[in-house]
Amino acid sequence: MTTLPDFKLETHFAKWEFKARYHMTASDAESISIRDLLAMANDEDREAFEGLWLGYTETWGAPDLRQVISETYANQTSDNILCFAGASEGIFAANTVLLDRDSHAIVVTPNYQSHETLPLAICEATGVSLDPDDNWSLDIDRVRDAIRPNTKLVTINFPHNPTGAILSRDRFDALIELCRNHGIWILADEIFNGLGRARTEHLPFVADLYERGLSLNVMSKAYGLPGLRIGWIACQDADVLTKMERMKHYLSICNSGPSERLTLIALKARNTLLARNCKLVDENLVKLDAFFKRHGALFDWQMPDGSCMAYPRYNGPEGVEEFCRRLVEESGVLLLPGSIYESALTGTLKGHFRIGYGRTGIDEGLAAMDAHIMRNTG
Repeated sequence: MTTLPDFKLETHFAKWEFKARYHMTASDAESISIRDLLAMANDEDREAFEGLWLGYTETWGAPDLRQVISETYANQTSDNILCFAGASEGIFAANTVLLDRDSHAIVVTPNYQSHETLPLAICEATGVSLDPDDNWSLDIDRVRDAIRPNTKLVTINFPHNPTGAILSRDRFDALIELCRNHGIWILADEIFNGLGRARTEHLPFVADLYERGLSLNVMSKAYGLPGLRIGWIACQDADVLTKMERMKHYLSICNSGPSERLTLIALKARNTLLARNCKLVDENLVKLDAFFKRHGALFDWQMPDGSCMAYPRYNGPEGVEEFCRRLVEESGVLLLPGSIYESALTGTLKGHFRIGYGRTGIDEGLAAMDAHIMRNTG
């Protein structure tokens, strides 16, 4: 594996996430306290957390936790679940196990950077960009054209980061059938599944539909609990799971015991957590939509399908990079400019930025953006 490049998004957040007054680009839903989470627990689970022995845990994840995780799927058992210390560890393990230097990978762009840079550090890769003129959808014919005899992996992400797009079910099924015909693995980043506006239709989990599908999920995004650092991959293939478990020996070795207990409690209350977070998305999208209507000459705004973020376009004369820089430095409002999503494979769409709407406090952030725009445009 070659040296990995600087992780632009994480570097940007390291500088600004805890310094900016208004974090308006978060991709996770509003979090809660340990006290509030424990209030959702039954007596047995609360005692298991409070009386926990702080030793090592099982590399695969606690058996009872893996059972509860499997119940979030339609066709999985606990044997099909491997836990990780967050989603990034799962992304690293999956790419390292499935690819070698003689492989070829296909990745969707724009993307969370490691979905592109990890395959590129191992083998050759081809990017297939989503189409902003087709509701950020994926052209399956372009994926078909990108397939080579040595293509081993296609990586997708829906609801999509940063656009919030959800692939239509017919295209999703066509992609699975295409990969099945060629024996290609699908790594599906599904960490925003379940989060979105009321009545959002989410895709099924790929592991439930495809024997070579890897479903990546985490407590960080839709559930709003990134501090737990618990993620997982669901897969029907026992050999691939075992190889990733062996890879985990070089990484975290095992998960945090307290985090496992708290994750079990959260997943048992998953419907409550998701309903709360989706309600917040509904409320905030009304405010966001009104903001972009007020400034229609400056922004191109497209309502996202799911998740808690969108990827509008800024049309001001100074460009989106300068707009975002001045916005955070002068007004304390943090956004992610499009350069964060620069792709070595497909380039970068000009003018876009990521804005989040899954947390409380959006009124103050939008007011600060309004004031900044008025000061600078009149």
